Amino acid sequence: MNDKMKLLIAYDGSRSADTALDDLLRAGLPAEVDAIVISVADIFIPHGLSSADDAPKAALKNYDSSAVEHRVEQVAHALEEARRWANNAKKRLHAQFPAWQVRTDVCGQSPAWAIVEKADQWKPDLIVLGSHNRAVLGRLLLGSTSQTVLTEARCSVRVARSRLAEHTHPRQILIAVDGSPSAALAVDGVARRAWPPDTQAHLVAVLDRAMSTALDWTEDGFKDERAWLENILAPSTAKLQACGISVSAIVRDGDPKEVLLEEAERLKVDCIFLGARGLRRLGRFLLGSVSTAIATRAQCSVEIVRPR
Repeated sequence: MNDKMKLLIAYDGSRSADTALDDLLRAGLPAEVDAIVISVADIFIPHGLSSADDAPKAALKNYDSSAVEHRVEQVAHALEEARRWANNAKKRLHAQFPAWQVRTDVCGQSPAWAIVEKADQWKPDLIVLGSHNRAVLGRLLLGSTSQTVLTEARCSVRVARSRLAEHTHPRQILIAVDGSPSAALAVDGVARRAWPPDTQAHLVAVLDRAMSTALDWTEDGFKDERAWLENILAPSTAKLQACGISVSAIVRDGDPKEVLLEEAERLKVDCIFLGARGLRRLGRFLLGSVSTAIATRAQCSVEIVRPR
């Protein structure tokens, strides 16, 4: 049985896509990975024309008009460009991670759904994509492709950005913790990675006083909640320390969307790790609220963790 980590990397030749490749160097990934680079030509493929490997001109016999022939030539050009992107990314990954097994997948489709469908078929552990693609078609612009992949993918998703810190070491990670099974998955996801010994993890639990007030909690109840949050940080701290990671625990009052971003900036973290949905009564990390807000607004990489 192949127990290598499976990584699906979306790449379109843009600066943000290059950032996603560079970001992998600081993601704590193992020495051996089974990776697929998917490059998507955001173009309609006429019926009878292969989306990837067949010679495009072989499909011309199915069409009569010069307009259709011109369209097929456009498709062929778009697919060739996507192949070039994928091969360039493959070469970079081989240079960065010599032991990785890297393949390419090229198609013509809506980029978001091509990535989601490939993930459904191949079942990777993690999808990686850039956050702000300024290419002509804006294929990986957060709010379109990235937003769709974040919400529709059934595996973990990493939205990569340039890091805030000016120095290169050590790795700095922020993990949002709220006592939910989903948040525990985020801690487990970090613990399974291969981090260098100077890596620092910051566990952040946020007590949302506004939500507590809305639920008509008493001040004593609020204090009990803070004590509870402080207690749940202990096992997560122990788990990460057992992996050789230096850990700090932080409990703050406020809006989780604001507090997590503030702490990420203050600590100059490489990445924020979040569970996909909070299952506690306050649902603090429900995807569509906090997780989406963090993925959209953070100045560092964000990884939304789902069950393997």
